[in-house]
Amino acid sequence: MTRLRWLLLLRVAVTLAALALVARALSAEAIADALRGVRPGWVALAAAALAAQIALSALRWQRTAGALGVPLRRGPALGEYWLAVLGNTVLPGGVLGDVGRAVRLRAQAGLGAAAETVVIERLAGQLVLAFATALGVAAWFWPQPLGLGAGAGAGGLALLLWAALRKPRTLPGLPGRMLGRLLGRLRTAWVAAGIWRAQAGLSAAIVLCNLLGFWAAAQAVGVTLPPGAALFVLPLTLTAMLLPVSVNGWGLREGAAALLWPLAGVAPAAAVAASVIFGLSALIAALPGVVVPLRAARAVPAPD
Repeated sequence: MTRLRWLLLLRVAVTLAALALVARALSAEAIADALRGVRPGWVALAAAALAAQIALSALRWQRTAGALGVPLRRGPALGEYWLAVLGNTVLPGGVLGDVGRAVRLRAQAGLGAAAETVVIERLAGQLVLAFATALGVAAWFWPQPLGLGAGAGAGGLALLLWAALRKPRTLPGLPGRMLGRLLGRLRTAWVAAGIWRAQAGLSAAIVLCNLLGFWAAAQAVGVTLPPGAALFVLPLTLTAMLLPVSVNGWGLREGAAALLWPLAGVAPAAAVAASVIFGLSALIAALPGVVVPLRAARAVPAPD
């Protein structure tokens, strides 16, 4: 068995073990009770918000690719991104969908340039989520030391990123040249020629759609999070999904919710139920990605 298969099996095992641990620690019956009264209208809103963030992410990818000199039309960008999200959602690797869209884009610009558009687009989302997480922690714990530290971290991250992108320099040595090239490409994709307005606006809207989706998932199980609490616990819970050890964050997200949401006065079982609804809503939002390969299959002429 190849190393990749072992890694995929390990992620599946971690996911199942984490879910089992959460269910055992909190009682599966308590979580099931919280899920019995799910309100479909809120689930629909959560799925709609998460579908909107997929569409906005596709537009961000199109803008990023165009800035980097890789032509990408809006329609194909939407289709490829939706298919990639579906792949990331249901496949153990967590990034296999992104790998797929890079591979399929290689015909237009080469695999290296195509992969660069994918990596830089995803990096933008993760940096904005990190910034939102730091701001949420800062606001929740202000003026305690943790809040002050998180606020300083958010400000430092913004300042460092601004300085690096505005004045990229080539440093001596191979690592320095590689870093200089990376900063130069980030500057081209994010701030050159005034593109920063579109990048900042799209990235902020994407994070807000994710937060709205999670907030609506919480409402679906009867949990109402005030704005301050939502800005504290939701970005942190989403950040737990970024750890590349499970299938699309399952298990890790539920564990983070069980640990963090009680700080905002939410029962752990209800927090886990909200996380489960968020995960199912994300799957619903990603399902239109199935249309892409089906349309491609219809486009292939039947053999004589």
